[in-house]
Amino acid sequence: MSVSIQENDFDLAAELAALRSGSSKVGALVSFVGLVRDFSNDGKVENIFLEHYPGMTEKALNKIIGEATVRWNLLGTRVIHRVGTLRPNDQIVLVATAAQHRGEAFAACEFIIDYLKTAAPFWKKEQTGQGAQWLETRDSDMQRMEHWRSHAEGKTS
Repeated sequence: MSVSIQENDFDLAAELAALRSGSSKVGALVSFVGLVRDFSNDGKVENIFLEHYPGMTEKALNKIIGEATVRWNLLGTRVIHRVGTLRPNDQIVLVATAAQHRGEAFAACEFIIDYLKTAAPFWKKEQTGQGAQWLETRDSDMQRMEHWRSHAEGKTS
């Protein structure tokens, strides 16, 4: 289980290789890489600025990863979230999960990314030609998180 909040980019292949090497029992490795989009409802995105509350952010992410690890019997997890100014097509987040079986790895990865989108203490300011604005959580992301809350008892796959 590993969390990094960083300004620097990450090497996907190296991160997955490190996660995979954590256990000889790994039968599935699932990853999600989020990218900065170049569009929004307000026009072409020039950049986004992400900030977080150091200490609190890592604690919150470690808590949700711990929950996912127990819920889906994960063998390893790697979360990287970038902060600072990012441009379109930059990598912004990595969520990677390792498990014995693909269903567990997929469900846990999706659960963690849904949590990141809705409840993790990050703040995003989007810069477009029309100016800058702080972004709010989308309704569709909140609905995804509600799915996990409604299935809190037992495993989902």
